[in-house]
Amino acid sequence: MPAQPMLTLLAIRHGETVSNVANRYQGHNDSPLTETGRKQVSSLGNRMAKMEFDTLISSDLGRAQETASIIAGHTGHSVQTDSRLRERNYGVLEGLTVPEINAGHSEVLERLDVNDPDYIIPEGESHRQHYQRNVAAIEEIVSRKSGGRIALVAHGGVLDSLFRYVARLPLSQPRCFVTTNASLTIISHGIFYNTRRWVIETWCDTAHLAGIGQRFGLG
Repeated sequence: MPAQPMLTLLAIRHGETVSNVANRYQGHNDSPLTETGRKQVSSLGNRMAKMEFDTLISSDLGRAQETASIIAGHTGHSVQTDSRLRERNYGVLEGLTVPEINAGHSEVLERLDVNDPDYIIPEGESHRQHYQRNVAAIEEIVSRKSGGRIALVAHGGVLDSLFRYVARLPLSQPRCFVTTNASLTIISHGIFYNTRRWVIETWCDTAHLAGIGQRFGLG
């Protein structure tokens, strides 16, 4: 039986946004890229123009679509969108900074700090709901491809879902990784260590951001 071809995901976090700079929760709320964010993504686009990939898929939120559009301007790809690649819905917290949340929704922040994956934020969603939505999108996208390379433009929380999915990390486990704006993560599915599995080849690579600036920002 011939070996199945390798499938690779190029997972990209959107560039720096106005809300990132202000340290505001974004979620399904939106915010445009800053000038620095556009420079970050343009530099990533230059890098990706030298990389081979078949498809470019983006979250349908504006900051992700703006990022994907800039990349597409360098690579020539058309941009497909999938709403399941959205950031977590942070409900009543969206648009607020941590001090503002402490002043008006401190009990919500306390529940988030406990890392209960089934806690549903008022008017929002739970970590588990978000994870399941992201994974459903990823598994469907992968099921349509027998191999090749797919670029996904999404959010910090979606990268969190990808990491947990590949590493089989429990949802209750606090993050042990950072998610940087305009970073490039490479995850592949193929034969590794004599078995077929997912592996993380690179995580939040920012080599292309030298001299531009980096930010870990929310969402």
